[in-house]
Amino acid sequence: MPYDKHIFISYAHLDNQPLTPEQEGWVSRFHESLQTILTMRLGQKAKIWRDKKLSGNDSFADEIVSQFPKTEILVSVLSKCYVKSEWCKRELQEFCRLCGDLRVGNKYRIMKVIKLPLDNADPLPPPMNEMLGYEFFTYQDREQAKTPLELDPLYFPKLAPLYIEKLCVLADDVIDVITRMEAPEAGADTTAHQSPSGPQVYLAHCSRDQKEAREALAMDLRQHGYRILPDRQLPNEESDFVAEVTRLLEQSSLAVHFVGGYSGFVPDGPSKKSIVVLQNDLAIAESRKRALPRIIWLPGGTEAQGPDQERFVEALHRDAGAQFGADLITGDLEVLKAAVHAALRRIQHSGVEANGQRASDLRLLYVICDQKDREAVLPLRKLLKSKGFDVKIPLFEGNAGTVDDAKRDMLSRCAAALVFYGKGDEGWKRAVDTDLLKSKAYRRDKPSLLQLTYLSTPATVEKAEMIELEEPNLVNGLDGFSENSAKVLLDILQEV
Repeated sequence: MPYDKHIFISYAHLDNQPLTPEQEGWVSRFHESLQTILTMRLGQKAKIWRDKKLSGNDSFADEIVSQFPKTEILVSVLSKCYVKSEWCKRELQEFCRLCGDLRVGNKYRIMKVIKLPLDNADPLPPPMNEMLGYEFFTYQDREQAKTPLELDPLYFPKLAPLYIEKLCVLADDVIDVITRMEAPEAGADTTAHQSPSGPQVYLAHCSRDQKEAREALAMDLRQHGYRILPDRQLPNEESDFVAEVTRLLEQSSLAVHFVGGYSGFVPDGPSKKSIVVLQNDLAIAESRKRALPRIIWLPGGTEAQGPDQERFVEALHRDAGAQFGADLITGDLEVLKAAVHAALRRIQHSGVEANGQRASDLRLLYVICDQKDREAVLPLRKLLKSKGFDVKIPLFEGNAGTVDDAKRDMLSRCAAALVFYGKGDEGWKRAVDTDLLKSKAYRRDKPSLLQLTYLSTPATVEKAEMIELEEPNLVNGLDGFSENSAKVLLDILQEV
């Protein structure tokens, strides 16, 4: 079917009232900005229309409805005024009725722009409660409370970059739908907006203080061809929420969690857990089942608000179970983006053999040591190399992201990991143990990692206890590197 117009903007008259007579209202300026961005990105004039409602009365006009079959997309500017307007609700209902199937690929032909938070959107047609929407507001801290603030560059110039970013995300999704709808008949080139072809990434829903970071990462990943899940609103009831999140995690190649100062929404259900904690629990279960890789982002300087969130943040720092299968990232947003892209590169270019291990890695031995032990570990490295092992040690120089990437790469590929426990203290050893525990997530379908520990000087109480408790795969080299300790080590490595 040929379409005359790209977009119809549905809005309540009261949401377009100017604050001063000489200025335009918010919707008018939104219309102009969206038209400009779409025109530049489409390479032709974007055809956007709306009822100017000059009378100020919300009385329904049938001539508007007659244009819906020739309009590709309806953009609703949601607010409390919109939900109360019978005119606006009828516009939505008529568009849904006349346009039949509202889904185009994984997107809707109705897009909701949320001007301010809604108390209740139930009066709107069902599709409006399923789709995610585009939030054109932020929150301002005011004496222990969060006040919603419309993104309005005219009155709040500092919010202009965020406003433009939201417009660009909306514009990209609009162009995707337009291209899909017009391509079969018009022969349009779809290469610029094809369906995402890369792995699907689960970006966990989060508390309000992390929403902007989540949206920024989602936009970045979409631009690189990844599909983002969830792609629609999650249920508010706990059992339905758990079922839907579980289903989406099963489809995902990577899960990313955003943890801030607040706990987030608590679904209605028996556990009374927030969405942040629930999604982490469900992703842990999926990671245990099939080694789903995960990344947890906890920005530096985060202060937990409330006892439940304090306990959760503390568990992420201290409990290996709470971060099972995950890398805990504490840098800024750019550090998170780099970690996510590195993880996705590993997923896409794993190139494993049928047994899950590349042939070149079958003799790869990762010797984990503290930088202070680099010289002491040399005799051991020489011995292992003479026996045909490809011996690697940690990367000690470079930025934190580069060092972490190298560590994860080694733990995902090596046939065995040997911990050289010498001058590193107990804190260093605990950190290494945590990395080894998380290696299960990196290895996915590969064989389990053989782990060994080589004890070297200085002697400590902990090392003595490890010997007394007969820790598995333990080689005692506290008396120095000897023929006997070398033999014990090589006997264990016969499994490789």
